[in-house]
Amino acid sequence: MHSLENSRKKSIADLVNENHVLAGVLHFFGISFFQHENHSLEEACNAHRVNPAQVIAALEDWAARKEPTREELFLHPIELVVGYLKKKHRYFVRQALPFLSSMVEGIDLGPKHKSLMTDMRLMFPLFVDDFIHHIHEEEDTLFERIRLLQEIDAAVLPLSEAIRVFSLPAIAKMAADHEAHDDEMEGIRKLTNDYRIPASATVSMKVLFHELQQLERELVIHAKIENDLLFPKAVELEKEVKRKLTVQIKSN
Repeated sequence: MHSLENSRKKSIADLVNENHVLAGVLHFFGISFFQHENHSLEEACNAHRVNPAQVIAALEDWAARKEPTREELFLHPIELVVGYLKKKHRYFVRQALPFLSSMVEGIDLGPKHKSLMTDMRLMFPLFVDDFIHHIHEEEDTLFERIRLLQEIDAAVLPLSEAIRVFSLPAIAKMAADHEAHDDEMEGIRKLTNDYRIPASATVSMKVLFHELQQLERELVIHAKIENDLLFPKAVELEKEVKRKLTVQIKSN
């Protein structure tokens, strides 16, 4: 980990080359690293009225963050799994995607990679739109269904509304549709040759490819948590609530 004194003296390009996470931290503070590659951290921070010590502290904080394991999530009740997935959705929408979008729009890779960036500037916004639509659809359908099932289980919803919920497509059908969802980053992966970094790559290009690959890794993990943990829990919840509801209807 960089000390503040050592970091002040090095260029942004050197610091980001040593630790790509710094590029995302700088973006969080409103600083585009690719516009300050030849500046020191202190110069870049001064230009944006940011305290360099805050940037280093944030970098250390990001490095210390730990994601829960799938085993830990498995042991949590379904509402905590939903809460974790919503938090990741906010991270994707508010941090990861805007950071990558700013790079795609802003970095200049020179004439050698001009066609790559032209294609990327066409393709990446389409991916972002599709992905955000997918997030909203998931929260409005699956997450909302889980909330309604829990309200039925807690006898909060009236019987008529509970019966209406079970007229909707079963969660097992939603799970099958979710697993059949297209590989969202397939086009970008092909465009970047599986994120293979050319020998002539600039720091900006290295960071861009690294962050795209990192996003894909996170999306794969996110989808596995949904498919392997959330959907099975939701299917079991639906079965149990339906059983209780059937008993309630028969007893009325």
